[in-house]
Amino acid sequence: MRDFVSFFVNGKQVNVSGAAVFKPLTEYLREDMRLVGTKVVCAEGDCGACTIFEGRLDSSQNKIDYKPINACIKYVMQMDGCHVVTVEGVSFEEPLNAVQKAMVDGHGAQCGFCTPGFIMAMSGLCEKALSCKTKIDSQSSKEALTGNLCRCTGYESIISSTCAINTAEYKPVATLYPDKNIVPELKKISGQQVEIKTNKYHTFLPTTVEELASVKEQNKGLRIISGGTDLGVVMNKMEWVPEITACTANLSDARSIIEKDNKLIIGPNVTLAQVEDYLKDKCPEFSKLFELFGSPQIRYAGTLVGNIANASPIADTPPFLFVMDAELELANKSKRRMVPITKFYKGYKDLDLNQDEVIAAVHLPLPAKDETVRLYKVSRRIHLDISSFTAAFRLKINQGKIEQAAVALGGVGPVVIRATEVEKFLTGAPLTRDTFKKAGEIAAANIKPISDVRGSLDFRLRLSENIFQKLFFDLGKKEVCR
Repeated sequence: MRDFVSFFVNGKQVNVSGAAVFKPLTEYLREDMRLVGTKVVCAEGDCGACTIFEGRLDSSQNKIDYKPINACIKYVMQMDGCHVVTVEGVSFEEPLNAVQKAMVDGHGAQCGFCTPGFIMAMSGLCEKALSCKTKIDSQSSKEALTGNLCRCTGYESIISSTCAINTAEYKPVATLYPDKNIVPELKKISGQQVEIKTNKYHTFLPTTVEELASVKEQNKGLRIISGGTDLGVVMNKMEWVPEITACTANLSDARSIIEKDNKLIIGPNVTLAQVEDYLKDKCPEFSKLFELFGSPQIRYAGTLVGNIANASPIADTPPFLFVMDAELELANKSKRRMVPITKFYKGYKDLDLNQDEVIAAVHLPLPAKDETVRLYKVSRRIHLDISSFTAAFRLKINQGKIEQAAVALGGVGPVVIRATEVEKFLTGAPLTRDTFKKAGEIAAANIKPISDVRGSLDFRLRLSENIFQKLFFDLGKKEVCR
């Protein structure tokens, strides 16, 4: 068992032990390695100035998959077994790479403070374009740069610069840092257990789900860190690091999605971006939701299991999982059990999860061809904001009649709820506006939302009613409006 974290930075292996393991990655890069191109502004994963590449072994274990993430909300303990590439590392063979050249030629920087983060996000787009054999255009540029903020340049010149990148001249990270030089060592690293203890902090990096469950059982108060997109913000803003943590970085077979019998089995380290990509054709409605969920940097880091385990009543993914009757596979060190996600949340942050258990997988049924899925999110901003209210619908409609209905609402109580009274009413009802108006009234009568900074009680009650009429019109039945 190792007592240090080991990873690569710009092609060179580093071993980190002691208190430095519990630093934000940005702090370690800037202060310990003097790689000051990675900037810090918001320290909560919103502005993108800290964007770097995180390279992890892909499912084949034969190559490294590089994705842009926010380094400010990643901690050094999470980086074990990966290859970090900073802005200094994407152009070491020449003064400027193709991305940087396009930015200079397009006058895409004024003060330049945010520019390194933009360069890394733009490089991420190049990696994706080359991998998928697609062209970079205005829309793909805007999507890739959603998580990067600039206060002084103006986005038009940055978007134009991105579109002007000559991808033929761009050198992929795998070319700059050949896999054959790094992959063998990453395989060794990721197959080793890690335990690091200082006077103040204690962290574990187990290699199997069973080991993780055992560590959790033996350490009351332990916090499990996967993507860390929520916990990392808390740790930064509250200047609080949990005394005992366990990171999922080295869990074997945890980054895969297995499809079997029209059901997905999603591992605990599968990112939101992986789910988004996998479901683009199989369930585009859920895939589209991720555009509102968070920036590419957040989606490449955050995990589906993490979003579930965080147990927020306004989390974006649980309503869909509720209406799809997803199940959670819970594991301890010796056995596993299945729990419907609708039964998993017993109260606010109160889960059907024992001290010796962790979430080993999500079992997600896919929609049938004759089913319609609609998902809604209401927030103060359209994109990249915390929800005020969420709703999910799964309907089977036949000849103007609703044969089956599943409805879930979020942000209307201490947990996401299945609106069973509404489901009973809708089942067998005609597909008319009157039906959906009455369904909204039933929904509002059966919830008890609270007033908070994201919306008042009255606002959420009105949303709960009106979302059903929005659903009606979205189903394309305006001709039967009455």
